[in-house]
Amino acid sequence: MSDALQELAADLELRMADAVVAHEIAHGELTVTTNLSQLTKLIRHLQISENMRFSTLVDITAVDWPGRRKRYEIVYHFLSMYLNQRIRLKAAVGEEDIVPSIMQIHPSANWFEREVFDMFGILFSGHTDLRRLLTDYGFRGHPLRKDFPTTGYTEVRYDETLKRVVYEPVQLVQEYRQFDFMSPWEGADYILPGDEKQP
Repeated sequence: MSDALQELAADLELRMADAVVAHEIAHGELTVTTNLSQLTKLIRHLQISENMRFSTLVDITAVDWPGRRKRYEIVYHFLSMYLNQRIRLKAAVGEEDIVPSIMQIHPSANWFEREVFDMFGILFSGHTDLRRLLTDYGFRGHPLRKDFPTTGYTEVRYDETLKRVVYEPVQLVQEYRQFDFMSPWEGADYILPGDEKQP
């Protein structure tokens, strides 16, 4: 399998040299890094090239790297049933960048792109219906960003007297927000391997 992936990577670097920034083979899968300006061109090539035929879009997701200059990484997973291989595409995305939609190439990208927008706030140009998918219409923020509070901003409950759903700001006691990062087993009469306190 590794030889086939090496051949695939070499073929991509030969035919799409301007689109392939880097590649890596790990855990039996090929990961190709590209840039946003070449993204749709590379995806189209993967789909229609006779010796590749990555015609199935498996997933689109993102990763938040707050310390990086380009904070996000958009990640695409494709399957070629013709080759019985998978490929992963990654591209760095800044907070002001807009990712080109691939709905024209893979119509199934519709909900994947909506989910990435909802969870991370990444915008897609050319998407015909870019709106929230998993959160409510009035939801504030994007839950998979690393700076999103684990408690969220609002809580939802059903009010029996009003006979409707009520949205209220989250109000937590300060003790809940303080973490000591201690092992959950500390305080027990025994210490599990790896839980010993370091001097």
